[in-house]
Amino acid sequence: MARAIAVPALLFLFLLGVNGLSNGFRSAGGGLIEHFFAATENPLIGLMIGILATALIQSSSVTTAMIVAFVAAEENALPIANAVPMVMGANIGTTVTNLIVSMAHVTRKEEFRRAFGVATCHDFFNLMSVAILLPLEALTGFLRRTATALSGLLTGIGGMEYDSPIKGILKAALGPIEGFIELVSPSDQFAGVVLILVSAGMIFTALTLLVRVLRSALRTRVEFVVNKAFGRSAVVAMLLGMLVTAMVQSSSITTSLLVPLAGAGLITLEQAFPITIGANIGTTVTALLAALAATGVNARAGITIALVHLLFNLSGTLLIYPVERIRSIPLAAARWLANRVAESRRRAVIYVLAFFYGVPAVFAVLKNVLE
Repeated sequence: MARAIAVPALLFLFLLGVNGLSNGFRSAGGGLIEHFFAATENPLIGLMIGILATALIQSSSVTTAMIVAFVAAEENALPIANAVPMVMGANIGTTVTNLIVSMAHVTRKEEFRRAFGVATCHDFFNLMSVAILLPLEALTGFLRRTATALSGLLTGIGGMEYDSPIKGILKAALGPIEGFIELVSPSDQFAGVVLILVSAGMIFTALTLLVRVLRSALRTRVEFVVNKAFGRSAVVAMLLGMLVTAMVQSSSITTSLLVPLAGAGLITLEQAFPITIGANIGTTVTALLAALAATGVNARAGITIALVHLLFNLSGTLLIYPVERIRSIPLAAARWLANRVAESRRRAVIYVLAFFYGVPAVFAVLKNVLE
């Protein structure tokens, strides 16, 4: 009975922390994110901008919805061709949340190895998708052309809005915390930093306690039920990932929930992988809804870039997952990196800071120098 109450309560605390982290980064960054989305014709810089912006606000759903808004803007609209690499970068940037979550397991070597492997398989799948599809898109524009053709079928369907009830509950619970922090803070940026620290504490506390609860559950039928549900069919697992992500409008939330399960030994990397891919596809719903809610002369352009996001994730899935030798590449890379960071935890911190913040920030600075 106590376990049945503890798990939902800890999951709620975890989700509250994830949302608070996203809000904190946005408040601390001020207008920095909007500045990143200024038009650039260099696809590599666009990719890096997408990575950095999403890593800062911890949500590809938010980033892609913002990109849709900029593309659909009536004045100074972001060109679709320039936005495509940014959407791809957003897919990579969102995986940083999983890695931050996995740090809660850092004090236990084997637990950290399992958790980090599941967290980083999302990285390598998206990196592989970008490595294949970004050059192909640059040469042929097939994603943009296909999305433009499909957008004609959806143009005119406006005013559609959807608010996740889960996000509504989290927003209501987070409101008093944010209000108190803003009340005692001298500036919005300072309040954002405090909210980041408080949210990180929520996440760490929730996951630390959740792992203990799940570890004790290994002695019950939970392990059997979970393994049966996750191992039955890759297609079912993908659909599960898509459905959950569409409901909560955040792939970070869906995939981050897999990390403590992996740390506790309840699921394997192979079981988590198709759910991660399904979450990748499910996260495109937010941008599509944002595009369908847009009005004005560039409404069709907004729908087009949202469809590019969907087609990118579908194409990556169809190119990588069906063939065992190909889908084994991101899994093998995730295992290799997990083994390296388990031997030296500092490598994990260096990887996160360099890959998601350091290198993209250099390219963002380079963008300003070149332009």
